Amino acid sequence: MPSIFTRIIDGEIPCYKIAEDESFFAFLDINPNAKGHTLCIPKKEIDKITDLDEETYLGLMAFSRKIGKAIEASIKCKRVGMTVIGLEVSHVHVHLIPLNEMKEATFQHKVSLSSKEFEAIAKKIRSKIE
Repeated sequence: MPSIFTRIIDGEIPCYKIAEDESFFAFLDINPNAKGHTLCIPKKEIDKITDLDEETYLGLMAFSRKIGKAIEASIKCKRVGMTVIGLEVSHVHVHLIPLNEMKEATFQHKVSLSSKEFEAIAKKIRSKIE
């Protein structure tokens, strides 16, 4: 059975897409720690980051860096934090979280956003991708 992320990539589940290329996909987390919290994933469904081949791992990091820079340019924050946990969804994913306080990195602090806010944030980040 495909992961929820594969279903998002395939268009079966809607998302607030940030970017996509042949191998990777980025979209806003719908249960964000902070405004602009984005997930970057490989399109190939792989469970753990340590299971990625080196080329895919390096590609995911480069893709995540590009998205992180766009987040930094569009969301007011001290820095963009990066974490890979992978316990909730068995599909490698990098969390990029705009941080102003440590609590935003704990996954216990969540913010609520309307659809309009999600759409505006996604549009703003997309506009800053180089």
